Amino acid sequence: MRTVRILVSGRVQGVGFRAFAARQADRLGIDGWVRNLEDGRVEALAAGEETAVAEFIAALKRGPLIARVASVEVIEAADQPPAPGFLQLG
Repeated sequence: MRTVRILVSGRVQGVGFRAFAARQADRLGIDGWVRNLEDGRVEALAAGEETAVAEFIAALKRGPLIARVASVEVIEAADQPPAPGFLQLG
């Protein structure tokens, strides 16, 4: 099991990025959440099997077609396990 905090920058707000992340999380069995930050980035907390989390990170690096991902920062967060399920937060 791996838990990570992910910060995504670029054109990632107002382009369906959170919905995209939630669909990917559901597909991969990832628990956690995704939200917009005031500085224009998107933040996610993701927990799941190592391979599923790696695939989730790769998906966020691509993003939905209309998004333009500039950078993705991944921070290990084993001390922050999320509740079951995946939520889109404000």
